[in-house]
Amino acid sequence: MKSESQKILVAMSGGVDSSVAAALLLEQGYSVVGVFMKNWSGCDWETDKRDAQRVAANLGIDLHVYDFEKEYRARVYEYMIAEYTAGRTPNPDVMCNREVKFDLLLHVADELKCEKMATGHYARVEEVDGRFSLLKGVDTKKDQSYFLCRLGQKELSRALFPVGELIKPEVRKIAADHRLTTAEKKDSQGLCFVGTVDMATFLKERIQPKKGNIVTTSGKVIGTHEGVAYYTIGQRHGLGVGGGEPWYVVDRSIDSNELVVGHEDDPALVAGELQAMDVHWVTGKAPELPMSCTAKIRYRQDDQVCNIQETENGLQVVFEAPQRAIAPGQFVVFYQNDVLIGSAVICYSVSV
Repeated sequence: MKSESQKILVAMSGGVDSSVAAALLLEQGYSVVGVFMKNWSGCDWETDKRDAQRVAANLGIDLHVYDFEKEYRARVYEYMIAEYTAGRTPNPDVMCNREVKFDLLLHVADELKCEKMATGHYARVEEVDGRFSLLKGVDTKKDQSYFLCRLGQKELSRALFPVGELIKPEVRKIAADHRLTTAEKKDSQGLCFVGTVDMATFLKERIQPKKGNIVTTSGKVIGTHEGVAYYTIGQRHGLGVGGGEPWYVVDRSIDSNELVVGHEDDPALVAGELQAMDVHWVTGKAPELPMSCTAKIRYRQDDQVCNIQETENGLQVVFEAPQRAIAPGQFVVFYQNDVLIGSAVICYSVSV
């Protein structure tokens, strides 16, 4: 049991995972304080806040509510708009964790005199000789370490992930045993703190439509689009192009305003390597390169064996097996077994 003088802030989203995180820490003897963040007015944040308040009342802990919408818009939303405008595919969830949860919320932890901060992420932290490692969650179906890929030693030294050792059914059972109102609540979907949205409609609020041609990899015009910024590499639905086999986005040209598409077996959809920049290592120090490891080019992808080596502008990542629909702007995340060692932003891929 931990001393009750050790105070922990729990980021409570109104979901079952963070609810159980708070319950587990209380059982372990910590003094727990909950914080709910409002980051976006357009989502169903009031329902989530009420759920977090009910859980906090049930557990007998205080819940503080902070409005971070201004900061979220500046640090996450503007990044997302800039990336889409440039023809890249951003990951706002990764940036939300780095810029909001593990920055702004850590400052709140200081204000509330909390030694550490806990979230409901399915991930783990291990400390060896004063160095902190970020590990995958035990539940391989729910592992969320990918979204934490931009954290470093400063953040991990204060992070707790109480559900990281559990699988989802165990989490729901704990919530039910504690009679928490979130026990059967569905997992959130869509953008971090925004919810499920039609991406094209969402982007049109800031990025003006600009009609152009949809062309095949052979150069044939088969339709029109409203703006290349509204699409991402590998996208199949929402193209408005019918007639037989489905089409997939293989490229977006900002200069010519053309959306390039191909069929499922089009070689342009497959690449054997990629170039990445803005490299981040969890330890703060680059490993000895070149090296062999595994990587993910998107969330919910199986680990892919690769070799990485340093280049003048970042990293070259060469995969053992060809990869499909590599999207510039997304994060490539590197692992050694269960340990997340680093990440980088994808610049471009090289076709097989």
